[in-house]
Amino acid sequence: MLTRVLSVALFLAPLAATAATPPSVTLHGARFSTEFATSDAQRERGLMFRTELKPDQSMLFIFPDSQPRAFWMKNTLIPLDILYFDGARKLVAMQLNAQPCKADPCAIYPSDGRDAAYVLEVAAGTAGRLGLKLGETLAIEGAPPSR
Repeated sequence: MLTRVLSVALFLAPLAATAATPPSVTLHGARFSTEFATSDAQRERGLMFRTELKPDQSMLFIFPDSQPRAFWMKNTLIPLDILYFDGARKLVAMQLNAQPCKADPCAIYPSDGRDAAYVLEVAAGTAGRLGLKLGETLAIEGAPPSR
């Protein structure tokens, strides 16, 4: 009986560890804790009204399809780097140092006509600090909903 309990416990331990893994992304060797924005409501709200985004934090927007995207900074209080990734998680466009919108009309930050399925927002200056180049691959850890 004890052997059976131990074997079940050993089998389930890796599953529990995986389920407990906090969401994160890795880009160009740098790891960021992340929040997933997967629903329309989460993607619409994004990082609005936040007064801080630490250098090791991010928000990953996950879309159900891949198409040209555009973001704006309405009600966003902190400058951001907006990074666009295709369905294979390759970096296809960057909008760097996107500034908070203080009055309408707000600037639009597009993916430059390139299809994007993922958009990563990080603190402004991060892309330059990491030396990011188009074609970099984004690794996602944790439990984003399947696409």
